[in-house]
Amino acid sequence: MSTISKGLRPTATVAVSPRLGALAADLRIALARSVRRMRAEKSDEELSDGQYSVLAYLDRTGPATPRALAEYERVQPPSITRTLATLGELGLVTREAHPVDGRQVIVRLTPDGRAVVRETRRRRDAWLARRLAELDPAERQVLADAAQLLRRIADT
Repeated sequence: MSTISKGLRPTATVAVSPRLGALAADLRIALARSVRRMRAEKSDEELSDGQYSVLAYLDRTGPATPRALAEYERVQPPSITRTLATLGELGLVTREAHPVDGRQVIVRLTPDGRAVVRETRRRRDAWLARRLAELDPAERQVLADAAQLLRRIADT
C-alpha cells in the first residue's frame, strides 16, 4: 500500500549531507527514547498513551468534539469513539450535547480526568528534573538552548 493510500503525506526528497543525516538520526533516536521513558511516568498505568494524549489535549484546549479530537490524534472516527468510550467508563471525560449543532457532542474533562493529567505532568516533570539535576550547569544550558531550537523545528 502506498503512503498516499494510507493517508500519509509524501515527503519531499532533499539532499542531506552525511553529517546532517547522522545528526538527524542521533536526534531522532535520542528524542524517541526520551519520550518513551517520560511516557512511562504516569499516574494511571491502565491508560494507553493515546488515551492520555486525549486527556492532555482536553486539559490544554478545553472541551472538543470527537471530530476535533480524531483530527488532533490523527486517527479515524471509530478509533476516537473507542478511546472516548473507555475514558467515559473510567469517569475521566463526559459527553454533552453540542450547544449549537444537535447532531454533535462535546467531550469535556471531569475533575478526575483533570487530576490524572496534572498528576502525570507532575510525575514527568519530577522525573526530568531529577535527571537534569545530575548534569552540570553548562550541560543544562545546552539543553535549555536545545529546547528552544527543538520547539522552533517542531513549529515549522
